[in-house]
Amino acid sequence: MHQLLQLLFFLLLLLPWAARAQQPVVTPPEPMPSEATRSESMRPDPTRPDLLPDSTRQVKLENVDVAPAAVDISGWLLLDKDIQTELEGAVYNLYNFKYDKAERQFRSLRRRYPSHPLPYFLLGLSTWWKIVPTNIQTKLYDRQFFAYMDTTITKAEALYKKDNQNYEAAFFLAAGHGFDARLHAERRDWRKATVSAKRSLEYLEKSKEANGLSPEFLFGQALFNYYAVWIPENYPLLKPVLLFFPKGNKKLGLQQLRNVAENGFYVGPEARTYLMRILLIEEDKPAEALPVARYLATTYPENAYFQRHYANACFREGQYRECERVSRDLLDKLGRGLPGYEANGGRYATYFLAYFMQHKYKDLAKARDYYQRCIVFAEQNNETNYGFYVFSNLALARLAADAKETVTARRYYAVVLDKSNRKSDQYKEAREYLSVK
Repeated sequence: MHQLLQLLFFLLLLLPWAARAQQPVVTPPEPMPSEATRSESMRPDPTRPDLLPDSTRQVKLENVDVAPAAVDISGWLLLDKDIQTELEGAVYNLYNFKYDKAERQFRSLRRRYPSHPLPYFLLGLSTWWKIVPTNIQTKLYDRQFFAYMDTTITKAEALYKKDNQNYEAAFFLAAGHGFDARLHAERRDWRKATVSAKRSLEYLEKSKEANGLSPEFLFGQALFNYYAVWIPENYPLLKPVLLFFPKGNKKLGLQQLRNVAENGFYVGPEARTYLMRILLIEEDKPAEALPVARYLATTYPENAYFQRHYANACFREGQYRECERVSRDLLDKLGRGLPGYEANGGRYATYFLAYFMQHKYKDLAKARDYYQRCIVFAEQNNETNYGFYVFSNLALARLAADAKETVTARRYYAVVLDKSNRKSDQYKEAREYLSVK
């Protein structure tokens, strides 16, 4: 039972990424509203500095539990400002998918600090972001990723054995085991995922004693506080099991996540990534998610993952001109073979452009072409059970029906019927058409 609890807690952190990796597209009303008539709520709110880019980093301690007054931080690279200044360009390159440039600097750091876990963790994080754009599907980098996280753990264990008050070592142990568990869970290796998750939680509890020293330490606690409440709200069957865990606090979790997003150096971009997804998907607040997504997509303009979520937020908030621009840029970079630009981003871009061709430009031939390309991208990425795949087939079915192309319409409606939830409107529409024709 204890191992099951640890696994369930770990899955709690994974749900927004794995189980909810693709949400159905929220189709805007027709006809499309002009951008001039968009609500003010669709624009960034200048009264919400937590959602806007920061030019300075100021650590805020009002939402931390412990701020140790006297801790020996000698040798802690996480808090070394000179190291942060040196690595600022490397962290930028990492999230901008300039992997080679980033890794050259991380390897330089490793040569100077071969016994410290930081350079190995950063090399592992760079490898992780080669996996993320594929919806964690590619296995090309698994062995390399696990090797970096194993080394991170080994180096951190050595530091922790020397001093069990070394909160930096505890941080890397929690992070290394956490990432290791995450990918093992994605690969359905539940035994290894469970063991790593248990260890990650143990060190997360220890490292949180240093929350007051740096926002880096607050990241894990922020995620726990939010998802410990969100999971039982959305998955009632897990409520009895989650009674064994400490109580969370969604509001505090979001506050802590914003703190890390604004002030964290190494995990700041990760915190913004989670914040963007939570606001866009879990909280269903695209207006609040939009400025976070815009910041990520404009700060790291060659990150396909950020671009596609920014395009999605723009689409949902009626910022069609920007959505179209980003979608075309996505497809252009995909066509040029830039790192991270794959079928997953192609699904987003082609669906949005298909919609604009159909409803804005009234070019039905181009609309059909984009919808069909979206279907191909979805099939390439094995994303055919929901979202863009279903809605593209639905749009093509309607276009064919309007053109009196009954055979074609029936073919697309058959896909919609097969892939849709039986309670959905599109399922009912497909069933009605197929039963009549």
